[in-house]
Amino acid sequence: ATQIEKFYPDLSDPDFISPFAIVHQRYSTNTFPTWELAHPFRAIAHNGEINAIKGNLTALAARESSLESPTFGDDLKKILPIVHGGQSDSASLDNIFELLVAAGRDAPHAMMMLVPQAWGAKYHMGHDVRAFYEYHSALMEPWDGPAAVAFTDGLGLGATLDRNGLRPARWTLTKHGLFVLASETGVLDIAPGDIERHGRLKPGAILWLDLEKHRLMEDAEIKNSYARRRPYRRWVKENQIPVTGLFTEIVPSKPDEGDETAASRRQRFGWSLEDVELILRPMAETGHEPVGAMGNDAALACLRGAGNNGQFKMLDCFHQLFAQVTNPPIDPIREELVMSIMTYIGNEGNILAETPGHARLVKMTRPVLTDDELKRMRNIPDFPAKTLSMYFDGGLKSALDALAADALAAVKDGVKIIILSDRNVLAAKNAEDAKRIPSLLAVAAVNKALVDAGARPSVGIIVESGEVREVHHFAVLLGFGATAINPYLALETVAEIGKDDTVKAAANYVTAVCKGLMKIMSKMGISTLRSYRSARIFEAVGLGPKIMAEYFDGVTSPVGGLELEDLEKIFNAESQSRREVCGGESSSAPLRLCVEKTLPPGGEYHARKDGEEHLWTPQRLVDFRESVRHDDYARFKRYTDDIDQNSHVTLRSQLEFKKRGMGNGERIPRAKRVAEGD
Repeated sequence: ATQIEKFYPDLSDPDFISPFAIVHQRYSTNTFPTWELAHPFRAIAHNGEINAIKGNLTALAARESSLESPTFGDDLKKILPIVHGGQSDSASLDNIFELLVAAGRDAPHAMMMLVPQAWGAKYHMGHDVRAFYEYHSALMEPWDGPAAVAFTDGLGLGATLDRNGLRPARWTLTKHGLFVLASETGVLDIAPGDIERHGRLKPGAILWLDLEKHRLMEDAEIKNSYARRRPYRRWVKENQIPVTGLFTEIVPSKPDEGDETAASRRQRFGWSLEDVELILRPMAETGHEPVGAMGNDAALACLRGAGNNGQFKMLDCFHQLFAQVTNPPIDPIREELVMSIMTYIGNEGNILAETPGHARLVKMTRPVLTDDELKRMRNIPDFPAKTLSMYFDGGLKSALDALAADALAAVKDGVKIIILSDRNVLAAKNAEDAKRIPSLLAVAAVNKALVDAGARPSVGIIVESGEVREVHHFAVLLGFGATAINPYLALETVAEIGKDDTVKAAANYVTAVCKGLMKIMSKMGISTLRSYRSARIFEAVGLGPKIMAEYFDGVTSPVGGLELEDLEKIFNAESQSRREVCGGESSSAPLRLCVEKTLPPGGEYHARKDGEEHLWTPQRLVDFRESVRHDDYARFKRYTDDIDQNSHVTLRSQLEFKKRGMGNGERIPRAKRVAEGD
């Protein structure tokens, strides 16, 4: 800060005069410090972090082909991409804010669009202001995170605070017309007798200095003024189509000659008794996600063997990233008021215009759909839907390419809702040999094809899958582009669990999933699902570079691993295993006649004899405890040899060690290395 005057000579030039200055002093915490990322930017200064930046940039890139503005005309393409790679969150926000202002929006209007206040049903606000935010929520997802932003259009000056109010912003106006806003009071020495007004920005509040009329506009005046400039309230009321609240009775499927039972479906999708008893039952009975001990010593998904009924869970290969030190997480219980899991289908891509058509949307208060809601989604006027099957009987790569091509062709024919379904395997071509495409791969392939074609913003992708049951499954699918999810098999199962009141059981399950999603979002400091969706805030473990580059671009997979051809082998084995369950290795019994044997016990959460492998087996625990209690080195050596040589649970267990100077690859047990001081 002491070098600013020398570094920017114009600041000390007597011919350089400005009625205002925006100053931001910071230490670079989340980007490598480079000159091109140094302040000042063109239009904003930003104290905080935009936690939703990955999702914001993904959505912005998908809209670029749809952008139109009479202000720019054909020259608009010259400024694309709006945000270049490698920029910080501050620089990215600066770019999009400057674009909106240059295209014709007033600076306060643009900032309220980018950093909106919370406007949920429990908030007390005027109908016009609520309609303003609801209308603009369809144009732009919140740039969410702890942020205090100062901004300018070159003529006036403003400031706003994020919806949570996690960054301080205090202001003082003197009797001589000097206005100071900073993180703390007292950055300038102002005598108390010279102060005319002072205050602070509350969560979601905004202020504006009109330097032409020499007046300070505060929050209520600004919001009411912009909310009444256009008939946002009428546009929203006449155009939005709500889809929610259809909890009619959910009847468990019954055995039938022409269809599978829910029981046989659970076996086909690799369910275990643990899934039913430890995960779904608490959700159906209490409306809360079950709570377990911290830590997980079960094998990584990429290292699992034939446990869990021989099913490979691709969803478990992705691990959620969480907020770091400087961008704090949110408490999703005490701060529920600022959180939202509402989402839309039908968003117009051109965010530089304002028309009644931008409000023509399907509005969902949550991303979890019941069977009745999905049925309605298939029959919404002006939003034609098409169902595509997530099964294949040839090569996996060709099946994914065909699925993406079918989705793109449907969108070009006017389809607005793509439903990816694995519900009816009997309707699949060559049903007896059909292999299931993992829902995550299907979503990633279709989402990528639509983004590449510039057709993603207005199209909804709904997943209808029996694979999805845990909160993590929903989070991964939403994080990679799904708009909503119908977990039909989970809903059938909770209906069986709550047979005395199937509606309450289903409602509890959906409530538990929604609370779980808010918990996950909050740990990243993100308040709204619209900012979390497509954000790809994950790290992969056990997937190779080719599959990551093709379908999960932007997500790291540090150790490499499985590629598409490996997954295809796994799914072929899974299909064969299913046929064996139906009646023997050479059985030709139709799939529909499969009857469920007892579900495997599982073993992912509790160590079981034939379940998933765990790092801490009962024998290892006994050996470790007894060796410490009795100072028994021989027993400790047995423990270390066992956990080192016989464990296939962690990445560390895959490493081979060689003696120094030897090239024969001889593996040295960890206990021996310790004993020899190596």
